[in-house]
Amino acid sequence: MLGLAGLLIFMATDGFAAESAATSAATTPWWVWAAALFVTSFLLGIVAVLGGVGGGVLFVPIVGGFFFPFHLDFVRGAGLLVALAGALAAGPGLLKSGMANLRLAMPLALIASASAIVGAMMGLALPTNVVQTSLGATILGIVALMWTAKKSEQPDVPKADSLSSALEIHGLYFDAAKNQEIDWKVHRTPIGLFMFIIIGIMAGMFGLGAGWANVPVLNLLMGAPLKVSVATSKFMLSIVDTSAAWVYLNKGAVLALIAVPSILGIMLGSLVGVRLLRKANASMVRKVVIGMLLLAGSRALMKGLGF
Repeated sequence: MLGLAGLLIFMATDGFAAESAATSAATTPWWVWAAALFVTSFLLGIVAVLGGVGGGVLFVPIVGGFFFPFHLDFVRGAGLLVALAGALAAGPGLLKSGMANLRLAMPLALIASASAIVGAMMGLALPTNVVQTSLGATILGIVALMWTAKKSEQPDVPKADSLSSALEIHGLYFDAAKNQEIDWKVHRTPIGLFMFIIIGIMAGMFGLGAGWANVPVLNLLMGAPLKVSVATSKFMLSIVDTSAAWVYLNKGAVLALIAVPSILGIMLGSLVGVRLLRKANASMVRKVVIGMLLLAGSRALMKGLGF
């Protein structure tokens, strides 16, 4: 894990010219890149679980910044499928456990799905350097959000707003850690719906998934309990990312050479990450994730600006 971060730092700071790397990449056998993608995705899957982030938010900037042969459109298409694979694997269990809530997820997912389609079309229509620059700025913004954002296990919601009451967005779940049932409701629903328009556009444009933004909006803005927010966010990705992924598939921006080893690697890595979760130093892992995103975001921003 730390070795991966060191490798990325070396790649970013080494004086070897990018043009030379791109030339040598053209002569490299295809299976070498597939194997490299698998190994990288496997490591990212471990780090994503331990760091509490989605695989897509690490996959797109790192692969897009350091894998020279792959055009950013194909990387973003694969990034959506990476995030989608994890969400589809986790979704049924989260719904069955009662942690993910359909009444909370569906209105927000509907808004975000429509926005994700628009975002995907925008991302494929814009020049690559504009998308690359925007991606870098977004990743650096995520770093700032991860560094400063706080989480609330059980936010105080004095009264549900009229829209959430009309949609019957509330729930009851059993918290095994506290050995009690938690009755929850949400507020500021109109603002939350607006925020998910922005989140959907960004998810579709950059292929990042959107768990990094979903949880703060659900938890801190709307007042859903943290566990409900995390579980509902994961389930929502299976809806939102599907909408955006179809646009990339329809435009031919999904390559099996990139998507297949990436999905296999990140899912296997996630299984290993779950096993390591109890033993890992959460604070150290979080710092490694932030450092990797900072490096990848800076790299994407410099590539977009032509440096």
